[in-house]
Amino acid sequence: MSTSVPIGLLSVSDRASAGEYSDAGLPGLKDWLGKALITPWHAIEVLIPDQQVVIEETLIKMIDVQHCPLVLTTGGTGPAPRDVTPEATEAVADRILSGFGEQMRQASLQYTPTAILSRQIAASRGTSLIINLPGKPKAIAENLDAVFAAVPYCLDLLGAVRLETDPQFISSFRPSS
Repeated sequence: MSTSVPIGLLSVSDRASAGEYSDAGLPGLKDWLGKALITPWHAIEVLIPDQQVVIEETLIKMIDVQHCPLVLTTGGTGPAPRDVTPEATEAVADRILSGFGEQMRQASLQYTPTAILSRQIAASRGTSLIINLPGKPKAIAENLDAVFAAVPYCLDLLGAVRLETDPQFISSFRPSS
């Protein structure tokens, strides 16, 4: 019997959480994951404002209480004073995985020179992986395309659930043993 894996999807936006406009981050994440994963999964979706304490509390709940092995955040990664998603992620993390942020910025530079302003990071907390992504669906897809091949193996190394991807969409890499 197969169990559905909970994946945390966290959109951070003052205006979307206040209802000033529709959030595009959560649908963008769900759309991309729906194409990428063949492992049964379900989304735990939360939309919150750019408030560091609220982001930290939400990340902790998704990982420690709701047992999400993977949490993808969208929004709050720019240089504006209200953009505090990376700081919240660092505050709850056991380890920062710098290669993810480096690769995402490098990939984004192919599309926009302002990619150097992005501060997204990835980190582990226990056996879970947190990846900060930009807020626009196109940028979410570009960034996930750039790094997701390493995510299943990262989760293996952390001792999390095994995720399998659809190789027709994105092939995950696992070294041969």
